[in-house]
Amino acid sequence: MKKINLNKVFTEYRDQILPTSPIKDRKYTITHSDETGDLFVTIGLKYAEDQITPIRDEVKLNWRIYNKKLFLYGEVLVDGAHLKGNEIIRNAIFIKEMPTALQAARYADQALFEKYPQLDHIPIYIQFYSKRPEFNKLRYFGTMKRYRH
Repeated sequence: MKKINLNKVFTEYRDQILPTSPIKDRKYTITHSDETGDLFVTIGLKYAEDQITPIRDEVKLNWRIYNKKLFLYGEVLVDGAHLKGNEIIRNAIFIKEMPTALQAARYADQALFEKYPQLDHIPIYIQFYSKRPEFNKLRYFGTMKRYRH
């Protein structure tokens, strides 16, 4: 896995979210600039819909509890109405670039992970949404420990 350039990661906190609280309801919207390679991580109580472009290549993450266990859940849109691009290519790009997005999220929210180091051991699941069953999958991406810089 290639390491990201930390100088290209920009963090914005919204909705009264602080660097170390709360965990519950904390949502991440990860976007990027194709031109500059900059990665933008917006952390808030809601997803940063204003940061999402018509290309729809964002990654959305949030902390969830299932069967009394915490996990980091994410979503990407492989295909759908008004989306341009081939779903085969989009799916491959999301799989290839997910480590980059997760590194950006881990770095952007490093104060939270420093205060709660157990969060580095929480599993990450990303739902790839697609009309095609072969792409419409919940994928496991390890834990945030893997994405520390």
